[in-house]
Amino acid sequence: MAALAPGVLCAAGLVLSLEAGAQNSQARKTLDIYFIDVEGGQSTLIATPAGQSLLIDAGYPDNGGRDADRIMAAVRDAGLKRIDYLLITHLHEDHNGGVAELQRRLPIGTFIDYGSPMETAPEVVASFAAYEEARRHAEHIVPRAGDRLPLQGIAVDVVSADGTTLTRPLEGAGQPNPACEGIEVGAQLRGENPRSIGVRIRYGAFRFLDVGDLIRSRLGDLVCPRNLVGPVDVYLVAHHANNDPNLPGTLDALQPRVAIANNGPWKGTTAAALAQLHAFGRLEDVWQLHRTINDGAVNFPEPFVANLMFNEGDGAAWLKLSASDEGSFSVTNKRTGWTKQYAARASRVN
Repeated sequence: MAALAPGVLCAAGLVLSLEAGAQNSQARKTLDIYFIDVEGGQSTLIATPAGQSLLIDAGYPDNGGRDADRIMAAVRDAGLKRIDYLLITHLHEDHNGGVAELQRRLPIGTFIDYGSPMETAPEVVASFAAYEEARRHAEHIVPRAGDRLPLQGIAVDVVSADGTTLTRPLEGAGQPNPACEGIEVGAQLRGENPRSIGVRIRYGAFRFLDVGDLIRSRLGDLVCPRNLVGPVDVYLVAHHANNDPNLPGTLDALQPRVAIANNGPWKGTTAAALAQLHAFGRLEDVWQLHRTINDGAVNFPEPFVANLMFNEGDGAAWLKLSASDEGSFSVTNKRTGWTKQYAARASRVN
């Protein structure tokens, strides 16, 4: 299937969407997002009010099917029977590695990625070979920055793909970003991370941003000198909250109310990245998938951390976000069952 022009649905994709939505139909009034603990990779499951599903990444391979087990637990909690769309942000093994095992457990309708890797490390080659074999049995979309993916009832706008980024602002965006003045954005590096597919998801007045492992310079393309993405309610911090995407001006542009780190106990959430999040006064909360044990890193309070232990003591708890179309949302910590509510922004326009 060819890349989609902004806002355009091909006939085959529309039929697929309608059929998939019917199979996943469930009474749901919220957009539900599960941030799944895959130990510092990524796997984010999105269940839409229209009954469709979008899985962004699938964690690591091997480990006795650990990450597929954890994804399936979230799938069951969401009441889903299939994955309608699987979006792989980039072709590293901590993002596409769990796909082959997952496909053995439930149907996957359409794969979304940028094609094939340029890196030749053995782990990248091996995980892509298994992923490519799984992809052969499904529909395939290769999006461009600026495209809109064909889901019903929500707008999934591609903000970056295969090393390119938006050239025009999304609706509600385009303002100058004064926080960029004097910032050295950095070099445009090669590899899989700079090719990450990033998406902004809008459900009514609610907005969520996931840019995979996008690097500092590509983030700079999105937010400096103009903010092409606009404000969001929730930001999944780029590259597991590592140092390399830690660009001053990003948070000023996005103005997130809540940030989420898809980190592991060792991977991601570096001291510098967490310090930047602590220092940004307009953030209401930061949630972590794991308590980090990185030197010098200051964790956020335990109620906002899904998993406090690791190895045998790891409970594999997820964070679940539920958003309404008027912009209010909640986040639940599966480890404790505690839910925090966030009222809609008074100034947000649909």
